[in-house]
Amino acid sequence: MTRILVVDDEPSIVTLLTFNLERAGFEVQSADDGLKGLKMATEGNYDLIILDLMLPGMDGLEICKTLRQEKNSTPILILTAKEDEFDKILGLELGADDYLTKPFSPREVVARVKAILRRTKAGQLQEKEEGEGPIQIGELKIFPNRYEAFFREEKLNLTPKEFELLLYLANHKDRVLSREQLLDAVWNYDFTGDTRIVDVHISHLREKIEEDTKNPKYIKTVRGFGYKMAGE
Repeated sequence: MTRILVVDDEPSIVTLLTFNLERAGFEVQSADDGLKGLKMATEGNYDLIILDLMLPGMDGLEICKTLRQEKNSTPILILTAKEDEFDKILGLELGADDYLTKPFSPREVVARVKAILRRTKAGQLQEKEEGEGPIQIGELKIFPNRYEAFFREEKLNLTPKEFELLLYLANHKDRVLSREQLLDAVWNYDFTGDTRIVDVHISHLREKIEEDTKNPKYIKTVRGFGYKMAGE
């Protein structure tokens, strides 16, 4: 059974999420403070983490940062009650895969969770079945069947969404892709027109594979259209 960890200090939110996720067929465990949540996320084997940003002990952004530094690539859906876009964007920059702003519909949470898991699991299964060889673009090498990417022979620490975005760009090398196309292909659901999530992930990828992020060699911006993967 798919296991989900909910880290939130509001009992009503935890009860609501647990009820709806269990009804959808997931196994749910929860933590009501940041330190406990980090310990469970680190020691447990979860398929997805739902993480509130405002937590006692350790906030959600610090948990997200710590997990990614420890190379824990479990998909993360962050929750925030704040209107300020800074926390949402920072969460994505630290490695979260998606976000929702409180108040939210329980059905929307379940839909987001299913979409993230569907993309991750379907991608892994397809790549294993196809047994694809590595994709080589310049000093970048991507192994679809292993869900790994290397730059200059060093393994890149990528979140699931970063890897999927990088792989999609590589599979469509030299083709200009709009933000809307990338949203549909990588996130696989309606993100209500919020294409900033694409820009954040592109920026994060550039920091890992570009010598000069202002003059990228691989992931180029095509002004007025979108992005494309370049390189020999």
